Amino acid sequence: MPEGCWNCNDCKAGKKLRYKQIVWVKLGNYRWWPAEICNPRSVPLNIQGLKHDIGDFPVFFFGSHDYYWVHQGRVFPYVEGDKSFAEGQTSINKTFKKALEEAAKRFQELKAQRESKEALEIERNSRKPPPYKHIKSNKVIGKVQIQVADLSEIPRCNCKPSDENPCGLESECLNRMLQYECHPQVCPAGERCQNQCFTKRLYPDAEIIKTDRRGWGLRTKRNIKKGEFVNEYVGELIDEEECRLRIKRAHENSDRIIDAGPKGNYSRFMNHSCNPNCETQKWTVNGDIRVGLFALCDIPAGMELTFNYNLDCLGNGRTECHCGAENCSGFLGVRPKTAFATANEEKVKNAKLKQKKRKIKTEQKQMHEDNCFQCGDGGELVMCDKKDCPKAYHLLCLNLTQPPFGKWECPWHQCDICSNPAVSFCEFCPHSFCKDHEKGALVASALDGRLCCSTHDPKSPVAPEYWNKIKCKLELQNPVEEAKE
Repeated sequence: MPEGCWNCNDCKAGKKLRYKQIVWVKLGNYRWWPAEICNPRSVPLNIQGLKHDIGDFPVFFFGSHDYYWVHQGRVFPYVEGDKSFAEGQTSINKTFKKALEEAAKRFQELKAQRESKEALEIERNSRKPPPYKHIKSNKVIGKVQIQVADLSEIPRCNCKPSDENPCGLESECLNRMLQYECHPQVCPAGERCQNQCFTKRLYPDAEIIKTDRRGWGLRTKRNIKKGEFVNEYVGELIDEEECRLRIKRAHENSDRIIDAGPKGNYSRFMNHSCNPNCETQKWTVNGDIRVGLFALCDIPAGMELTFNYNLDCLGNGRTECHCGAENCSGFLGVRPKTAFATANEEKVKNAKLKQKKRKIKTEQKQMHEDNCFQCGDGGELVMCDKKDCPKAYHLLCLNLTQPPFGKWECPWHQCDICSNPAVSFCEFCPHSFCKDHEKGALVASALDGRLCCSTHDPKSPVAPEYWNKIKCKLELQNPVEEAKE
């Protein structure tokens, strides 16, 4: 026997018990019995009202169909194969055998549900970026023309092939200072010229990544120096008339997301930031104006590459910014806050907080449930914003890929049939009905007469797969009447 304090392997590994988990429970002199951990809101009201301590949770015993409140020290997890081990014992009665069968069946059902949910999650997260045509240089659309200068018109710098870094980032190359790219047939540095990044497409290695709230992004795979060329912003060259036509098409459906375009290179994945690490610069390359992205500061490997889109807002709609910078303006196309504006805003905010403290007005914070109302599991949840509604849901259970924008009401408040405001509600799932459709839609359940819809068995609305009848006892006299040792 271990001396002093002892922790099992599950506790050492930080594993926690969860609702809908199959466990073995030990009560008094009775044998270890298979049970399922229940959500307190899913058990009958008289069981909820039984005296229990903080940290206790209700369990449902298989075979006998009894409930009881227990703490973590009385249980350990059920694992696959436990049924076979228990059946090998000599003294086994009918109720215990039935409990083993129900536990094994329920374990497999929960395992299948979990694997299906994980598969959906993996599939959703591993999706590739939306398809586009990768191009290396700008493509002309319509009447737009690409300018090509005569060799005699291209400026010549004073760099020499013998220089340490001719036409380089830290050189005094006149063309670089004026944002002209050297021409290979004109530059005196010849093949050693380091000011031909656009023509030679000298981009640092980068990779496409999935960000938390801003879709896809671009991340550098090596260190980038301040002022270094990062990428060229390429796509379709269009005139002003075509530009306005495309914007009009993009705004015909306000639910659609405006994409960078059907054609481009890796620069199309760079996200906006109010405090970016890259900037756009117009350079003249062989007589034509090109747009390049250059580093504003030293960028370490593994950092996401961003630049300020400097959008012109056409119309009344504004796109919310999620860059997370301290000086974030809140919307794309709105100037980022200056250091003075940010400091002034902080002063005003602190003054308002002091004023609020003087008034001492307490507002009750709306409380929400810790588990999804659809599947009953915990995790990252979306909260209903309707006043006094405590319901919360997984994004997956709502068939959503991202949290809803603005004030959101959960599906429990709309009629399942016509989407009008609901007046009758199922107390075990999000189904609800309006005045016109409530007749016959809900029936009283065996759980203290609480209403349930047709998707549940009124005799056992919480788990219709195997709870054929419910025996609710105010005190657990014997979880297994036939088990005697």
